[in-house]
Amino acid sequence: MPSAVQLKIAELLKGMLRLKLFVIFSQGKGLDVTPYLADHLQYMIELEREGKLFASGPLGDPSKADGMTIVRAADEEEARRIALKDPFVIHGIRTFKILPWTVMEGSLSVTVNFSDQTTKIS
Repeated sequence: MPSAVQLKIAELLKGMLRLKLFVIFSQGKGLDVTPYLADHLQYMIELEREGKLFASGPLGDPSKADGMTIVRAADEEEARRIALKDPFVIHGIRTFKILPWTVMEGSLSVTVNFSDQTTKIS
């Protein structure tokens, strides 16, 4: 028989989103990203338009070129293929690590594409 705590947890969890995404943590090597930045941004915009990109951007000290990209992918292998096509990875500016992430709580009512400032209500 489940305890009162287990029942409470089950009740709280039952309506949660459970959206499975993948987080690509990119580690920079302290190299200049400028020669490949336009290609990287174009690639991120392409992923955004395909509906694959949830969010992306630099992390911490810009001189280290670290970043985080969250993608919608069927599995970790698809997320890896996405990461391997990033011009920063192709040109050795960054390495990466992928972790699955399940979105449980939070809120969002409007899709905002940051790169071109378009919005979609869904």
